[in-house]
Amino acid sequence: MKKIHLFWIIPLLLVFTLFFVRLFGHIELDDVTPGIPCKYSLIQKADVLWVVPNFENNSIEKNQSWCTKLLSLNKTLGMHGIKHLYWEFGENISKEELKLGKEEFYDCFGTLPEMFKPPQLKISSKNKELIKSSNMKLKLGFNQFTHKVYHCNDSDFIKNRWIEIF
Repeated sequence: MKKIHLFWIIPLLLVFTLFFVRLFGHIELDDVTPGIPCKYSLIQKADVLWVVPNFENNSIEKNQSWCTKLLSLNKTLGMHGIKHLYWEFGENISKEELKLGKEEFYDCFGTLPEMFKPPQLKISSKNKELIKSSNMKLKLGFNQFTHKVYHCNDSDFIKNRWIEIF
């Protein structure tokens, strides 16, 4: 009889714990860059903004008014890929490519990124080591699972309206 109760109690406790962690935890916003339209309400709601430094070959450092506006919001900023290509970090990138992305981030915000999240959460083991050796914390699937993560363009498999609910 006790085994049956534990069979139901443990999963329910895990679901409720996850629900409350997501409900009261910080909110994140992916795909923040001048080239992707983003509702200002989403930017305001988010605690962490995941910035793409060079979307469609347009460096964020060239848009200083955008950089200043984002900085004035006093949010935590992380680097979200370099160009935000679908398999960008699934294929091995060079140290120089990563350095360029970090420099564009620095030239925009005046600080180097301390966190990194690859586009589509896809990353090769070599790129994992590259990110870690460049003094950035790597955020992957567990982070997405335990926090509400919205997308500027709302094109992800799970739409922003569903993220709002859970």
